[in-house]
Amino acid sequence: MWEAGDRRDAAKARWRRRRLTSAARARTRWYHRATTLLRWIGAAALAAQAALAAQQTAPHAHDLYDTALRLQQHGNDAGALALLWEAAGLAPRDGEIQNELGRALERIGALDAAADAYRAAADGSSAPAGAERNLVLVLVKAGRAPEAIARAKAAVQHMPADADRWLTLGLAQADVDVDGAIASFHRGLAIDPRNGLTQYNLALVLYRADRVDAALRALHAAAAIQARPEIFYTLATIYWHQGDLDRAVKALTETTSARPDYAEALLLLGTVLNARGDTHGAAAALERAIRLRPDLPAPHIIYAQTLMKAGDAALAQRESAEAERLRALSENSRTAAALTAAGVQQLDAGDTPAAAECFRRAVRAFEPFAPAHYQLGRALEKLGQHDAARAEFARAQQLNPALVPPR
Repeated sequence: MWEAGDRRDAAKARWRRRRLTSAARARTRWYHRATTLLRWIGAAALAAQAALAAQQTAPHAHDLYDTALRLQQHGNDAGALALLWEAAGLAPRDGEIQNELGRALERIGALDAAADAYRAAADGSSAPAGAERNLVLVLVKAGRAPEAIARAKAAVQHMPADADRWLTLGLAQADVDVDGAIASFHRGLAIDPRNGLTQYNLALVLYRADRVDAALRALHAAAAIQARPEIFYTLATIYWHQGDLDRAVKALTETTSARPDYAEALLLLGTVLNARGDTHGAAAALERAIRLRPDLPAPHIIYAQTLMKAGDAALAQRESAEAERLRALSENSRTAAALTAAGVQQLDAGDTPAAAECFRRAVRAFEPFAPAHYQLGRALEKLGQHDAARAEFARAQQLNPALVPPR
């Protein structure tokens, strides 16, 4: 009897343990489901907040972008650059904004920063046309040809029947692998024989390789596809280097008639006319180039040589001094732009104190660089130094009235 009772008690105990274990498992399953649901709800809430923030910042970013484009159209590149930086920070995945920022940075010589902007544009979800080529070309300009070639080769391997990708590869190779560039351009022309841009760049590489006759044939083939002023400018350059000044002047006169705002062609025309002894014609061409591009030192240098040849030593000295001033200004401006670009990256990464120091260094390098003051104002505002921020915003607007302090 005792044994039977013990067995019944043991069975009841096992049954109670099984019930407790089942209940514990049920509670555990319920807990995991509940916590999973809470995590999902939290993630969904965060995603909704992020989407709402993106919806709120995107219109503001595009407002800044549109304003920057208008400033560029009116020649206010510095004001446009400051707004593009801010727009890119608000919309880092917007390929259109990043691509335009890259162009603005490239124009002022901040090549590494331009490469970063182009890379963000090319690798984004909606890469604009030309962003990949812009990246490759600026990498070449920045002395990073191996990186440019590797990227262009990967694009060609992905789509070998695309003539434009062979053109981009040829452009990447042009400075370091002439034979490779020529082969790439020929591959592109085999796919699209009417690609005038490929013909033109083939001519440039052939001329660089001292294959002058082949270069001239390629230039005339490019002109037959589309007679662009750049083609005749290059023809004039070849004629000038060959000593055929009359043909060079004729090509340049046609070029500047077709495109009166072609400052580089006017500079070359002035140079060739000066070499031919036509100081009056040279002075007229160089003065037009200076009016079009008052920021370039080169026209002032050639103008000084022309004036010296014409016997006006005092005016020649003044032009030489102006050329040196512009050269120093350009160098200091590029330094300030590069430091400002580095500061913007640190500001976007959340390192506000380091960003502010970069902006201060940019101001020390070139105090009239308005975007540096504007970005320093943004950094100081984040650091809670509101009076100092207002002073920087005021200085930025004084230098460039288009830079209205952010609200």
